[in-house]
Amino acid sequence: MTRLPGFTRRGSAVSRLLSLFCGLLSLQGAQAAWTLKAPPLSTQWTSQVSPTNALPEYPRPQMVRTDWLNLNGEWQFGNATAGQTPPFGQNLAESVLVPFPIESGLSGIKRHQERMWYRRTFTVPSTWSGRRVQLHFGAVDWEASVYVNRQLVGTHQGGYDAFSFDITGNLNGGTNEIIVGVYDATDASGQAVGKQTNNPQGIEYTPASGIWQTVWLEPTPAARITRLDMTPDVAGGALRLTVQGAGVAGQTVEAVAFDGATQVASVTGAVGSEIRLPVPNAKLWSPDSPFLYDLRVSLKSGATVVDQVTSYFGMRSVGLKLVGGVLRPVLNGQFVFQVGTLDQGYWPDGVYTAPTDAALKFDIQKHKDLGFNLIRKHIKVEPQRWFYWADKLGILVWQDMPCMDSGRTPTTAARTQFELEMREMIDEHRNSPSVIAWVIQNEGWGQYDQARLASLAKGWDPSRLVDNMSGINCCGAVDGGNGDFADWHVYVGPGSPPASATRAAVLGEFGGLGLKIDGHWWSPNGQVFVYEMMPDSATLTSRYVGLVHGLQTLMNRPGLNASVYTEITDVEGELNGFFTYDRAILKVDAAQVRTAHLNLIAASKALNSQGLLGSGAHRSLQVMSPGYTHRYLRHIESLGVTEAVDGSANATLKQDTTFRIVPGLADSACYSFEPRNFPGSYLRHFNSRIRRDPRDGSAQFDQDATFCARAALDGSATGVSFESKNKPGFYLRHRNSEAWVDALENTPGFRQDATWGIASPWWRSEANAPQGTYQSLQVTTAGYTNRYLRHLDSLGFTEVVDGGSTVVLKQDATFKLVPGLSESSCYSFESRNYPGQYLRHSNSRVRKDVRDGSTLFDQDATFCARPGLNGGGVSFESYNFPGKYLRHYAAEVWLASGFGLNWDSAGGFNADATWNVAAPWAP
Repeated sequence: MTRLPGFTRRGSAVSRLLSLFCGLLSLQGAQAAWTLKAPPLSTQWTSQVSPTNALPEYPRPQMVRTDWLNLNGEWQFGNATAGQTPPFGQNLAESVLVPFPIESGLSGIKRHQERMWYRRTFTVPSTWSGRRVQLHFGAVDWEASVYVNRQLVGTHQGGYDAFSFDITGNLNGGTNEIIVGVYDATDASGQAVGKQTNNPQGIEYTPASGIWQTVWLEPTPAARITRLDMTPDVAGGALRLTVQGAGVAGQTVEAVAFDGATQVASVTGAVGSEIRLPVPNAKLWSPDSPFLYDLRVSLKSGATVVDQVTSYFGMRSVGLKLVGGVLRPVLNGQFVFQVGTLDQGYWPDGVYTAPTDAALKFDIQKHKDLGFNLIRKHIKVEPQRWFYWADKLGILVWQDMPCMDSGRTPTTAARTQFELEMREMIDEHRNSPSVIAWVIQNEGWGQYDQARLASLAKGWDPSRLVDNMSGINCCGAVDGGNGDFADWHVYVGPGSPPASATRAAVLGEFGGLGLKIDGHWWSPNGQVFVYEMMPDSATLTSRYVGLVHGLQTLMNRPGLNASVYTEITDVEGELNGFFTYDRAILKVDAAQVRTAHLNLIAASKALNSQGLLGSGAHRSLQVMSPGYTHRYLRHIESLGVTEAVDGSANATLKQDTTFRIVPGLADSACYSFEPRNFPGSYLRHFNSRIRRDPRDGSAQFDQDATFCARAALDGSATGVSFESKNKPGFYLRHRNSEAWVDALENTPGFRQDATWGIASPWWRSEANAPQGTYQSLQVTTAGYTNRYLRHLDSLGFTEVVDGGSTVVLKQDATFKLVPGLSESSCYSFESRNYPGQYLRHSNSRVRKDVRDGSTLFDQDATFCARPGLNGGGVSFESYNFPGKYLRHYAAEVWLASGFGLNWDSAGGFNADATWNVAAPWAP
């Protein structure tokens, strides 16, 4: 129920008009009336906003009470100075429309200032007599001091979380005065600001100061419910529920779940203790089927209901799981590629605050219409109604913690405050089934202690995934090694981190394709920012669909699991949105984009049927026992052992610890392990000892060499255990640095020793090319096989080479294949006639440069050999950009993914990225 200030629940129309008139008189009319100040761009909702309907919807959908009073609307507004006495009983000079930040046109102020006063009056409905009155603020940026009838009722710091005060003792029987003093230095201080800056430009935007979410009053009993903490337990068939309360003295809790009008289950318990509400045969929540149960929670004294709230919940599980040999995030036990956008949550008319609830819903619905299943809410926390629409419409959400200023090192006080606000964010939105991951830090912005922060977040909410650092490859950010995601940023991309035994590979940002639509863009400094400008909608659509096809290539190899495209709408000077900033124009062809997304999602779901480990991939088996995770299974002198391996290991050790996982020799539903450097040999058990032997064709050998994958004996989601096919109950384990098949012992030590991680292979090349010899790389594309890779004026090209070619051309087309500068199991290409110079990629172009001693150069000049993408020959994959290959196009040589540059079809790319390693033109 929504009522304007002064309205009561009962009474005649005359009394309601009189109450409203008195309320308006109490503002005393001396200040200037609110008027819209023209925003830089209007939206279709701008004209719908007025003092009588400023966000009238109930603001807390997951804990609803019947009675409430909305205090949004016209407030008095005035400038403030540090240490100033609050202007009690005084009219302020201006009017502001709450809850729009003062920098917005909708606020009626449209300027930034650090200190400000808000003032208004209200009357408490007579029907609330005998109850406590709570004053709620959805969010105020950044520090708020709240006074009611000349008394300070409380202060709050933090721009993104809700806070409340019990003001019962401060009220009188008639007109009451609220004054709110706000201080917000934005990025001039050390606070969490997200993308706000006092100097908007590029990828940082207009500040959002002051009250920017709903302000409201609520009557409650003295003994009352204050918070619900809900965690779905799909495996256990129950909702874990903790009901927090205040003023409680012996009351009990009753919780009842409903499927529509049908009661599902009920349970009673104690306030502050977890209770389990049975949800048998639960209807699972997902983007395809966002089913929500209704929930009624009562605080009872005996049989009497003291307080009652209604809510909702979704049953779904989130975790990591091996799917096809790659660690992937799963929803309800199944992998689905998470394809989404970077959503900044900015509005040209309301800045941080959507003009209406319909506008708030619009962005989420358009994600769904375009076939997305994910939103990364980028370093901003939305009002609770945004999360309600995400839950109801069905979209996965990665929720960022707003970062501190990127240009300064956070102080101890700033860190303490950051962590307080992070905890508030998690507690406030932990009940939304749509939220599946917390993103703690972004790139290097205000970076500190990211490993510890990830552990904190995981401790506060073990039910969700944690991304400790989005953009660990970017901007000097340091990867803290904790969290569930390895998250790269690659513009334009796409790209992918390598597969990992402990973290799922995700692409936290990519894209940024721009299209400027005149009349629908605005920049605070007149400049525009994109990563790659497109000339028209058709080109933008084609280019983007090509990027999505590239994502599917990366999903299959090296194992990408999610992508976040920059971005859903333009924002101020950024013109890389699918929609213009005013949401008036969709820049792409919706049908083509939706089809590309749905095809990608369908392909990802198909991977669930490929088995736990997949087949044919090279992997290494990592020891998962605590203190021994640096060790890997290897063969040496035909026996299986475990040994420490790192990047500096020699070639033999790296090959000995790399195995091709193939369908089990005795049972194709299980697995056998073929050593990388001994094709035709397999790991087998013999007298319980693991050894490497040539396959001898006997049924006994095939059975001894077949192992069936089981859930990790140590209970971890990221490991796997291997049970002998012909000795059930016996598991592959390590003991005393040796590998054995032993009977299961029900001890923690055995379970840990018999659990293995499926890791990226230590030997990164899956095809062989002759190292240490001069070779030429021949084009395999039909009709172009007389062309060879060469360098010319330091750039890579292909050119026709034959016996009559010049000496220079022959030398330019000859390279020495040496162990990779950054990884010895891969390759680098040293120029024949320029020793010490190597082929490398820079901004995707392949060129010949002098080795400069930097790590980046060595990585850019390292390529791992793969079986030819076109069915023969060899393809060379970038070491530091997995999924991108050395390829030729129009006589130039580039680094590209299958559809990453949108040059041609997949078949054309596969041929162009496949080379024959031929005899050298210049011996």
